[in-house]
This record gives sequence, C-alpha cells and structure tokens, in this order.
Amino acid sequence: MEMAVQPLPTSRPQAQVSEFARAWPRRTYLLAGTFFLTLAGSYEMYEVLQVGGVTILEAIILALFVPLFAWIAFSFMSAIAGFCVLLSRRKDELGIDSSSPLPAIESQTAILLPTYNEDPYSVLARLRAVYESVEETGCVSKFDWFVLSDTTDPAIWIAEEKCFLRLRDEAGPTARIFYRHRPENTARKSGNIEDWVKRFGSSYEYMLILDADSLMTGDTIVRLAAAMEQHRNVALIQTLPIVVNAKTLFARWQQFAGRLYGPLIAAGIAWWHGSEGNYWGHNAIIRVRAFARDAALPELRGRKPFGGHILSHDFIEAAFMRRGGWAIHMTATLGGSYEESPPSLLDFAARDRRWCQGNLQHLAVLPARGLHWVSRLHLLTGIGSYLTAPLWFIFLVVGILVSLQAQFVRPEYFPKGFSLFPTWPAQDPILAAWVFVATMGMLILPKMLAYIVMLTHKDERKRFGGSFRAFAGILAETFLSGLTAPVMMIFQSSAVVGILLGHDAGWQVQRRDDGAVSYEDTLRKYSVPTLFGIAMAISAYAVSLALLLWMMPVILGLLLAIPLALLSSSVSARSTLFKTPEETSPPQVLLRANELANTLHRTVCCPLLELHRDADLRAAHLNNLSGPKPRNRGEVDPHLAIARAKIEDAETFDEAAAFLTPREKFAVLNSPTVLRALLALPRS
Repeated sequence: MEMAVQPLPTSRPQAQVSEFARAWPRRTYLLAGTFFLTLAGSYEMYEVLQVGGVTILEAIILALFVPLFAWIAFSFMSAIAGFCVLLSRRKDELGIDSSSPLPAIESQTAILLPTYNEDPYSVLARLRAVYESVEETGCVSKFDWFVLSDTTDPAIWIAEEKCFLRLRDEAGPTARIFYRHRPENTARKSGNIEDWVKRFGSSYEYMLILDADSLMTGDTIVRLAAAMEQHRNVALIQTLPIVVNAKTLFARWQQFAGRLYGPLIAAGIAWWHGSEGNYWGHNAIIRVRAFARDAALPELRGRKPFGGHILSHDFIEAAFMRRGGWAIHMTATLGGSYEESPPSLLDFAARDRRWCQGNLQHLAVLPARGLHWVSRLHLLTGIGSYLTAPLWFIFLVVGILVSLQAQFVRPEYFPKGFSLFPTWPAQDPILAAWVFVATMGMLILPKMLAYIVMLTHKDERKRFGGSFRAFAGILAETFLSGLTAPVMMIFQSSAVVGILLGHDAGWQVQRRDDGAVSYEDTLRKYSVPTLFGIAMAISAYAVSLALLLWMMPVILGLLLAIPLALLSSSVSARSTLFKTPEETSPPQVLLRANELANTLHRTVCCPLLELHRDADLRAAHLNNLSGPKPRNRGEVDPHLAIARAKIEDAETFDEAAAFLTPREKFAVLNSPTVLRALLALPRS
C-alpha cells in the first residue's frame, strides 16, 4: 500500500466531517469559560501588584501569570465538563456500550505490537494474554497479529525470536501471528508502522496499535472494530489506557491518580473534542486506508533536535487524518485498556524529555495549512505542557527578585518627571492570598469532583477500598505530587533549555523493572533541584520568615528531592492507601499476562550460540531476514566488513564469537551469508 508523505503546506480538503452544530456550544463553553476565568484572575493579580504602581519586575510577573493561569483555567473548565458527562452517565458518542451483547464483525483487523529493545518475555506474555482474550470472544479469526521489532540488541533480538516461536507453537497451527524485524529503525516507531502499512496494509481494513506495555481485553478490541465498521467516516478511535502493575511508591500514586482522575479528564476532553480528537500513539484502532492516504509524516528540515523525524508522531498523524476529512474520536468510558507507568521520577523525566523534544518539534507543524483549528489546539497544548515549566520557574525567580528588591534596594519614591505623590513599592498580601487560594482551588477541585463521581458508583467505590481510603489516597497523592512538582519543574525546564540549545534527547529504552535507583545516580541527578531549593530558601529568608513560609511548598519539595526520590523509587508494599479497582479485582487479561511473565525463562547470553545450538531457531531467524539491502558500488558496512574479517581469521566458532563486538554481532545477524559462514565453523 502506498503512503505519500504529507507536505506541511497543503490546501484544505473538500470533504470535511462536520459536527459543528453539536461541537460549537461545547467549545464556546470551554473557551469562554477559560477567557473569563483568566480575565478575572489576571485582574485580581493586577490589583495585587498595582498598589503603589506596577514596577518592571511586577509587570513581568503579571505577563507570566496570564498564560499560566489560562492554562489552569482551560484544564479546569474541561474537567467540569467531564464531571457533568460522567455524573449524567451520557452514552458514548459512537454508541459503544460495554454492557451490550458483543457485536458481530466482518472486517479483518491487524493488531500491531512495535517493540524496541524491550524485555521480550514480558512483551510476548502480554501479547499472548491479549490473544487469548480475543480468542475467548469467538472472533479471533478476524484478527491477525504482528510483532514489529526494531530491536538493535543482538541478545534481545534472538530472545524475541525464541519467545515468538514459543508463542506461535502454543497458540496452535491456526493462529495468524507473525514476526518482522527491521535491520534499521528508520523514523523509529512511526517508521516501523509505516513500513508495515506499505508491506501488508492493503490486506486489512483496520490496525490496532499496542505499545510494549499495553494490555487490552478481547471484548474491548472487538467493540472497537465493530464501531469502525459502523462509522465509515471515522479514521481513529482512541481508548483511555489505565495504569496497572505499579510496584514502587511513585508508580502507585501515579496509578491511583490516573485511575481516579483520568476518566473525568478523558470524558471532558472527549466531550469537546468531538470528531476532532487526538491520538496517544497506542491502545487505539486506526482505519488503514485513512492512515496510508493522509498520515505519512514528512521529515522536518534542519538538524536535530528540531529537524529530522518527528518523535511525537501521534498528534501529527491525528491532525493529518483530520485534515484529510476523517473523524478522530476518543471513547473515555469503554474500559478494558491498560498500560504501565515508569517506576521512578527519573524514569518519568527521561521519557518526558523525549516527549518534550517531540512536542517542541510541533512548532514547525503549527503553521501547516489545512489543519483544523482544534488540531492546532492539540499541538499548542502539547507544546504548552512543557513550556509552562520554565515559565513557572521564571515566575518564582522574578517573585523572589521583587521581594529582594523591596528589602535591599532603596526605593525611588519620586521617579523622574513631575509627580505630586510618591510611588510606594508595595503589594496587597491579603488579595495575593486569595489569588493563591483560587488557583489552588482550581487545581484541587477536579480531584474532588472525580471523588464525587466515584462515590456515585457503589461497585467502583468498593474496589477503591471504600470512600475513606479513597479520600485518604487523594490527600496523600496531592501531598506527594505537590512535593515532586517543583522537581519536575526543574527537570522539564532543563529539558526545554537543553533542546533549545540543540541537544538531542535520543530514544532510550524505558525501564519497566522495580525502579531501583542507586544512591550515586540519585545524588547526581537530584543535586540541581536541591541546590535550587537551598538558594530559594536563603533568598526567601533574607527577605523575611513570612516569605520563607509562603514559599515552603515549593522549597520543601526541592530540599527533599533526594530522600523523596530514594523513597518513591523503592518497591512499595501493597497497602490499601493507593488501592485501585484493577488491584482489588484484576481483569483476567492482566492476571494471565502476569502469570505468563512470571514463568521461569532462560536469558539469552550469546545470541550466536543460541542459533548454533537450536536448528529451528536458526531456520526461523534466516527466514525472517529481509535479504541484502540494495547498495551502490563502493558502499560498505564497516561493522559487517570487520566482522567478516574476524570470522575469516578465527579457527573456531567460539573464537569468532568472542572476537565480535555487539554492533558487529548485529551486522552478522542481519547477513545470511556471513551468518552461515560463522555457523559453519567448528566448536572449540
């Protein structure tokens, strides 16, 4: 199937999905509410600062406050909408009802699992659990399964193939499960999917994208496919993945927050998104024809980090398909969709830095002609989610400078020019406190609304451990999140500055283990936030004890960064404090995936030796290779050339294997000719 790269400048398509009559009142509510809340908050902040006249530093504070408060107001208005949607128990926009009988489906769907240097035993265990769940629906013949590997580690690559062979054998001869490995991971995940679409996409109506940590129930998958059949103008349906399998304290409070607040937030954005929804990169079903026609990504001009392949591809793919006239929807209440969370704040920040670079790349896409304005809004919110961190940091620093100026710099009561009255540098502390209370209220109220929604569902309330434990969890989560927020502000600000200075975030493998972080790594990574905390504390105390106490929520989080990091990254006992429904009553697909993942397995230490020992694995590996890459005369792969020379110089297989570096082993594993020559050598 052809995929034509979508140019950024293009004309608006003729055919447009229109839900204007239903969407405009919702979006008017959202934008008008955001505007008036921001106007009111900004006016009150001006009243705080204007006592005695607004200085330059105070003007900077006001200029920063307006977009930051607007950001909070926007999220608040969306959350209010989500509360009303959940409380009224509105039906899904696409008519997807998880309580109705399972619908019949006719079309063929491909389930794609892209993977990159992940633990193959856990990844394939999850895939097998999903396969078995679909099998239980009786619709498994309507789904084909693809493991799309971009793995570059030789040992993990061969382990993937071993796990795949085992999965295929245990699934039975009728199972349509396939494995494909790319020798070069061009364009990373988006390139991986694009390669599949070009090679196999024409045989399928839909593709359902999983991530390495994804789980979905068969019931949910079948209902998504049925909804796509029913709504021919829909290109994509995004589900709400619920975090599961959290082991560390950090992951557990993230899991709790996502499970309790996530449905309310998702219901709100799904309500006003309408057919101009967004894509989160996984746990979503996509119409292959729409994706192939409209979602091929261009390579951005310039050097990394802003140029090159787009890292955060999902937002752009959704925007391009919407530009092509297709509807993009989110189903917030379907359920049966799961993922995992990074085990520690450091892992979260590492993933966040990659997302930061990807979202800042969207600055180049924003001016593209033909995009729906809501799609542009999605891109802006993604960009803003990272730019707000340095804005908050500057806001705090300027606030301290204003206080230091008032304390140590002699004020100029009579500025240049004629003035009958002196200028008194002052602020209104009482009104400032009310502005702070209002801001915090807008941050905390959505959590309480989610709690109220939970109380209205008896079964849900029990599975959260009861109303009291759930409320205690909200208090604990709010406290812990408040302590880590200043640290994340420093990390995100550092990421933004680094990217603006031209530092590429790269693409590291996400850790999914117990989250243990050494004391040395913790000390090194968290020293900067701690030093900022010390500097802020000294500066605030130099002004007054009252200012120090006023800033204590921020300062305390920075000062406690190291001990909190060590505590939160440790494996937490399964207490009832952050209990979630998936812990109380785990879905069968989750139980099965964990059971399979915990089965004893043997790690592949030497991939070449595994191929030498196992004839079936060797045959499967050679069969999976895509053949020699076309090249021009004179083009030589240096790793393969060196590996060939080392193999020719070796007398035994073991000697040759010991000679090769990991990169050379990878080159050999990609070359049938050289690999056969190596395997033909005798053992020592």
